[in-house]
Amino acid sequence: MADYGHELAFGTFLTPQSADPHAAVALAVLSEEVGLDLVTFQDHPYQPAFLDTWTLLTWAAARTTRVHLAADVINLPLRPPAVLARSVASLDLLSGGRAELGLGAGAFWDAIEAMGGTRLTPGQAVDALSQAIDVIRGLWDTSERSPLRAGGEHHHVHGAKRGPAPAHDIGIWVGAYKPRMLRLVGRQADGWLPSLGRLQPGDLARGNEAIDAAAREAGRDPRAIRRLLNIGGRFTVVSEDGALVGPVQQWVDELVRLALEDGIGTFVLGTDDPHDLRTFAEQVVPAVRDQVAAARATAGTTEGGPRTDAALARRTEGIDYDAVPPGLDVVEPGDRRYGGLRSTYMRRGTPGIVLLPRDVDGVVAALGYARSQRGPLAVRSAGHGISGRSTNDGGVVLDVRGLARVDVVDETTRRVRIGAGATWGQVSAALAPRGWSVAAVDHGGVGVGGLATAGGIGLLARAHGLTIDQVVAAEVVLADGSVHQVDATHEPELFWGLRGAGGNLGIVTWVEMQAVELPDVVLATMVFDATETTGLIARWGRFVEESPREVSSLLHLSTGHRGRGPVAQTTTVWAGDDTQAAVAAFEPLLGAGPLLDHRAQVTPFAGVVGPVEEHQDGAAPPASRSGLLPRMSAIAAADLGTLLGSGVATMLQVRAVGGAVNDVAPDATAYAHRHQLFSVAAFGGLPDRAGLDTEWDRLAHPHMDGLYLAFETDPRPQRLLEAYPPRTLARLRALKRAVDPENVFDQNYPIDPRG
Repeated sequence: MADYGHELAFGTFLTPQSADPHAAVALAVLSEEVGLDLVTFQDHPYQPAFLDTWTLLTWAAARTTRVHLAADVINLPLRPPAVLARSVASLDLLSGGRAELGLGAGAFWDAIEAMGGTRLTPGQAVDALSQAIDVIRGLWDTSERSPLRAGGEHHHVHGAKRGPAPAHDIGIWVGAYKPRMLRLVGRQADGWLPSLGRLQPGDLARGNEAIDAAAREAGRDPRAIRRLLNIGGRFTVVSEDGALVGPVQQWVDELVRLALEDGIGTFVLGTDDPHDLRTFAEQVVPAVRDQVAAARATAGTTEGGPRTDAALARRTEGIDYDAVPPGLDVVEPGDRRYGGLRSTYMRRGTPGIVLLPRDVDGVVAALGYARSQRGPLAVRSAGHGISGRSTNDGGVVLDVRGLARVDVVDETTRRVRIGAGATWGQVSAALAPRGWSVAAVDHGGVGVGGLATAGGIGLLARAHGLTIDQVVAAEVVLADGSVHQVDATHEPELFWGLRGAGGNLGIVTWVEMQAVELPDVVLATMVFDATETTGLIARWGRFVEESPREVSSLLHLSTGHRGRGPVAQTTTVWAGDDTQAAVAAFEPLLGAGPLLDHRAQVTPFAGVVGPVEEHQDGAAPPASRSGLLPRMSAIAAADLGTLLGSGVATMLQVRAVGGAVNDVAPDATAYAHRHQLFSVAAFGGLPDRAGLDTEWDRLAHPHMDGLYLAFETDPRPQRLLEAYPPRTLARLRALKRAVDPENVFDQNYPIDPRG
């Protein structure tokens, strides 16, 4: 007997007939409607009576929202594995993590050869399948930056660029019957997918035995390999010949036996009959689930696949992996998802464990666990932050991306509750149909939790203030695990501190914001030759200072390369749809320098800050310096131009503040800098850290009055004193002593409660 403890799943195996092209899609939709987990289609590219299976899969994915989809199984000789890897990953990304990959070594070789495929011997076919799996897995592994070289005689890549990475850990299920193929499943695959009709009595047990032996020889736990089975039969009133020809109870008894004695975790029903499909889903499946669950409870069998020996070897010493609270989604260094979670957009990390809570109770449990472990604790919203402090080496990352809802709390007052794990691009897209916007950043990939607790300088800043100025309430988990909902009347001091120093005080799970009615804005993007850098900076600064507050602008300057001189780009927004007023306001900017490109449009704010999918691979770790500039004097512009020309800063970003930002009293939030007109950030490579610090301190720092920590990576303690004026810092220390006396949240420019 062999019960591998896999959570049961049930699906359908459908015929992709071309005579009625929408029939298979309708059955896929029905499979989802009746609660099944998986939809699969045959793949016979040489069969003109069938639709192309890959096209059908994409169409079915667009018509469904929940079920996973796969070919059963892909005909590998006619589908090159490198292209297949990108196709499957793309479908997985587009469908929200619902693609799986069934692979077959090939059959019907005359038909394959007729379609241009290469005839292989059985041994060659096994080798080709093994090489294909290596290619596919390698291209999905974007944690490695080097080009992929993998495969062998039949399938190979030589220096292929990796990616895209799938949205979830895609299973590779192999259809196998013969000993060499079964051993390949044990060594390389995630699942075994035979068809019951092709098996003889005892074949499942013998197949499991061969797979298990090969898995153990390869250092794998056999339970890591899911056992799937294509089944077929008929529902009849009385029993007939065949285990799956009979009444519902006969089906239930046989599937329970297959699950508990032969380890089948996924049953895939081959049928094109809607009645049989419904009967299977509504009568057979629930009974099988209940009986298997009861038998496992009696036997003490735990559900869920184990980690392999190779994965266990990558665990970090000092972290108790077995003590993770139940119900938390956990990713360890040996897991396939680790490569996409270990790093942030800017910094490469090697945390010992990543915790992914789905709600506030999960955050409480994750925080309690993290406090008991060795190493630093990083809290991550979306991982875009320049400092990279939302990852670490050897510690715990608490990632709140699962808390990403955007809900309207009050339609009349435009009050919106936003999960800390959402991105501002997602928020903007969610609010666009109502004609609402919130003052946020200039990039849609930035997370809500980090920005809504740090400040938030965006492309509506001069019209509507900082992001934190629109926050009217928040929920926060404090270091002791207590959950607090705060606003101006409920724990106002904590509410004050969260708006500007939230990363030091707790883990914010949601914020409520007062959206503004702003259906459309006018967006202008201009590109300039920045050879005369100083003059361009000065003219842009004067343009901002003289513009009405409806205008907010970002100046991005980069040094030249490959024979080109420095280039500047301005992104400027008029907070409204009055194109005549916008054109009049933007016109002076056209003279800032030699114009290389100019585009303007009326767009919802979601068109400025829309959803962005970022690869969190730490590909560009920068050194940065940050400062707040009271005004753009001629001397300040000259020194910023000299800094860019020095070579130690490869990029400068200058953002307009002022306007509504200056309307707020300095003591209204923990972000106290309310008189400056510009935020400046300079970036260089990490090897040039010392040079950047020296030149910034010499040239730019004398002009600055305070800094914005979100753009700062200099770890020296005086940066904290520049971010928070003395009275603000003293008030924050007192608050820190009250809510985090042990300094649990000590990774983001920590405010030591001891002073």
